[in-house]
Amino acid sequence: MNKNNIILIGFMGVGKGTIARALFKSSGRFSIDTDDLIESITKKKIKTIFKDEGEPYFRELEKQCALWLEKSITNTVISTGGGFYRQENIKNIGKVVYLKSSFEGILKRINDAPNAKQKLDKRPLLKNLDEAKKLYETRIKEYEKISDVIVNVEARDMEDILKELISKCE
Repeated sequence: MNKNNIILIGFMGVGKGTIARALFKSSGRFSIDTDDLIESITKKKIKTIFKDEGEPYFRELEKQCALWLEKSITNTVISTGGGFYRQENIKNIGKVVYLKSSFEGILKRINDAPNAKQKLDKRPLLKNLDEAKKLYETRIKEYEKISDVIVNVEARDMEDILKELISKCE
């Protein structure tokens, strides 16, 4: 069955949530965020889950979320946490779109945002830029391997990104 979902993957801060919301406004396709779903279910912030329960517990929550998405969601744009791409059933949920940008481009995007401090606080992994860069380098190869579509989002306006994304996903 064609679920007609678009799953946005990419490194933290690349703009997955922002692009998902813009797609909702331009296409009317519903938009959900996996981290928001997990926070809603647990009534805890992601960084608190990591601190209190650890990463393995969080990854189990992501797995439960992925199984629910596969079973329950159609015609939706799904923005994901940076590590969600590892879910075994991701291809059963929908078309996987990798939003690509350089590490420096992501940092610039975050720092140029009006709410830059909030965006940085929400991403504790970015407190150590050397470690974050290593994680980025590891993940970009994996993102490319798992994706059905790659859209370079660096230094592009939203209208341009959406046009390319929609044309590649039809």
